[in-house]
Amino acid sequence: MIVSNNISSRGMNTFGIEVNFSTVISVEHRDDLFALAPYLENREVSILGGGSNVLLTQDIPKPVLLIRTKGKQVVLERETYDLVKVEAGENWHNLVLWAVEKGYGGIENLALIPGRCGAGPMQNIGAYGVEIKDVLHSVSAYNLEDGRIYTFHNTECGFGYRTSHFKTKWKDKFIILDIVLKLTKPGHHITNLSYGAIAQTLDEKGVIQAGIKDIANAVIAIRQAKLPDPVEVGNAGSFFKNPVVDNSVLNAIQKVQPEVPHYPVDDSRVKLPAGWLIDQCGWKGKQVGQTGTYKNQALVLVNHGSASGSEVYALSEEIQQSVLKRYDILLEREVNVW
Repeated sequence: MIVSNNISSRGMNTFGIEVNFSTVISVEHRDDLFALAPYLENREVSILGGGSNVLLTQDIPKPVLLIRTKGKQVVLERETYDLVKVEAGENWHNLVLWAVEKGYGGIENLALIPGRCGAGPMQNIGAYGVEIKDVLHSVSAYNLEDGRIYTFHNTECGFGYRTSHFKTKWKDKFIILDIVLKLTKPGHHITNLSYGAIAQTLDEKGVIQAGIKDIANAVIAIRQAKLPDPVEVGNAGSFFKNPVVDNSVLNAIQKVQPEVPHYPVDDSRVKLPAGWLIDQCGWKGKQVGQTGTYKNQALVLVNHGSASGSEVYALSEEIQQSVLKRYDILLEREVNVW
């Protein structure tokens, strides 16, 4: 365990926002958890993974925990799948590449999502028709209140669209230690090409029978084309959730804009691309002071160099209001605001 005081946050979040962390505790091994008590007042902490889905708007007086545990292992082998346990501090994209090289299927559509594996269940990360809940078997987590380790199976995690109990009622109460994924073996993969962009990219590459590696490469190409590299432009990826609306809302929009893209959720609801809605309101590529939206994807808010978290937050409010005024849809932030 490494404890530091009065640390700048700039290198710990992909937005590149600078605030002061009063205390930073880096948990390198599980045993470190049992030495935390002297550093925690009233058991209140902020848990930070890779900092890829957070907007920092103020100095953080509470201790900030960085989970940096590493390791992965097969814990159960079956004919059609294996259960693979992954420590929370592992890089998510590196895990996807490892799985593909090992011939494991199930997470190839989630390639190039930034962050660490422990944040996956919290956000119920997802992309291109797949969410982590589709392959998650269980989660082990440390309870800050009683110092015990609990195991939660998939159905106990309260998964929803970009959310879970870890993001809501269990926020800052549990530290995710590891995740166990159910990954398919060669010959038993069920690939998902439901999002047209993947099929189109594969077609452009001349791929006829797409394997898991082909899909991962296609997703990487798509994301690199429309999303900025945080090393070059500060950002946290998709800032808003894609809204799920009733068919009546879609029908009202189609009367004016019949080309509106949409994806059925069930018989009465559809999902609309938040990026398209924001773009239609004229925000794509617009710069406001040191913040703005990315030139290739309106859903991504960016830091052009020295923006504060408050400035980015203010921009997000302006975008929300403009979409609400035009479409009567209130966008919900996907990024966690501190």
